Amino acid sequence: MPEPWIRHRTDAHVTHLTLDRPEALNALTPAQRDHLIRLLADASADPDVRAVVLTGTGRGFCAGADLRGSGNGKRDTGNRTSGDGDAGERIAGDVARTLRLGAQRLIAAVLDCEKPVIAAVNGTAAGLGAHLALACDLVLAAESARFIEVFVRRGLVPDGGGAYLLPRLIGPHRAKELMFFGDALTAADAERLGLVNRVVPDGELDKTAREWAARLAAGPTRALALTKQLVNASLDHDRATAFTAEAAAQEINMTTADAREGVASFVERRDPRFRGR
Repeated sequence: MPEPWIRHRTDAHVTHLTLDRPEALNALTPAQRDHLIRLLADASADPDVRAVVLTGTGRGFCAGADLRGSGNGKRDTGNRTSGDGDAGERIAGDVARTLRLGAQRLIAAVLDCEKPVIAAVNGTAAGLGAHLALACDLVLAAESARFIEVFVRRGLVPDGGGAYLLPRLIGPHRAKELMFFGDALTAADAERLGLVNRVVPDGELDKTAREWAARLAAGPTRALALTKQLVNASLDHDRATAFTAEAAAQEINMTTADAREGVASFVERRDPRFRGR
């Protein structure tokens, strides 16, 4: 049965994924998280999808993991790291396994998606929700959006890839400041730090996201996928490894129809017509 809290559609080669649980600020239940992972995998594998936009409804982009349960009145004790008393006996390794198969798998699904993913952050992005946005390739934020590393407020270690993503985006000192204090970061401050590509008025967020997605969907899809892989891996590799990966990516890309079209359009002095192939 489809997950009712994620609206999704594909239009003009762009898949739009909308978290639709505004009463909970779009906090992710385990079922919703797993469905979002499947939708990202589907978009990645579908040759007719050439870009993805991820956003939310209401005042929140995503308030993180739903620590209160799955939304059906039952607690998801295996998915909690808050230790609030009635989780039952916990075996060593349970928490690590839950994170590996849950929050970390979600962030990996965004990072590994073969299509460019735009986060259109419409409101509060907290905890895992902040990391979900920051894992995207491009981040647009409404003026009312806020980013919160909320884990310290709960006595928790940041998870969902936070300690991996933030230092790479803004450096270790800024990352520690956000994670140590857990203060809310305005959209303007997030842009100043480099966490956000652009801040737009609330009423223009959807329009801007659609415009950016349309530009990406008209681009050379396989070249963008290979570029994404190179950039994401670059900070984990030495120069020799990075140069080897770059050469291999260009070798692969030159077999695509879009690469041939790009070269032909340059020779013929016309705009390229990329087909995502």
